[in-house]
Amino acid sequence: MDFCVLECAAMTISFSDRVTVPDGVLISHLQEEAVILNLKSERYFGLDDVGTRFLTVLTSAESIEAAYEHLTAEYDVDPRVLREDLGALV
Repeated sequence: MDFCVLECAAMTISFSDRVTVPDGVLISHLQEEAVILNLKSERYFGLDDVGTRFLTVLTSAESIEAAYEHLTAEYDVDPRVLREDLGALV
């Protein structure tokens, strides 16, 4: 997929980057789920409760790596799978 939902400072994403929500991207929380809408492309994504938690941690952490460490402690997940999932979301 060539569409990036969130953005980091660099074009190439590193786990040392900080994730921000760019202008033109809206996030609406609906109970424990979220919808992400890119106003420019008019594309949207729905996140379940786990995806919404990932998004919340990613956008509040100092780096993707810090979010990864936090989520590894919070969820019973294969660390390799979590790393891939975070990379795909960003």
